[in-house]
Amino acid sequence: MNNTAKILWTTNNKETALNMICLYAHNAKLKGWIGNVQILIWGASQELVAKDKEVQDKVRQMIADGVEVIACQKCAENLGIVGELESCNMQVYYTGELLSSWVKSGESIISV
Repeated sequence: MNNTAKILWTTNNKETALNMICLYAHNAKLKGWIGNVQILIWGASQELVAKDKEVQDKVRQMIADGVEVIACQKCAENLGIVGELESCNMQVYYTGELLSSWVKSGESIISV
């Protein structure tokens, strides 16, 4: 049985971010529903994190509690927000290969 939740977060909708991404991912880790929780943020979601203090605080807390949050370096470069994302303590690197490995694995990916 797989014990990893893979979440691809692309929406810049704050309510969805707070009430689905952050709420589910954080609780899944804290409550032990899933052992490993990985969130890959691409595009518009990165802008939301970079510009919204409340979302930044939620992301920082998830990371502190063991959720792995990764941001696409290329998207961040295109948007001019690499520093803002790094300041949230997330990993920022080129992630095309990572996402491709997720797809090839055949495991479920939650995409929001």
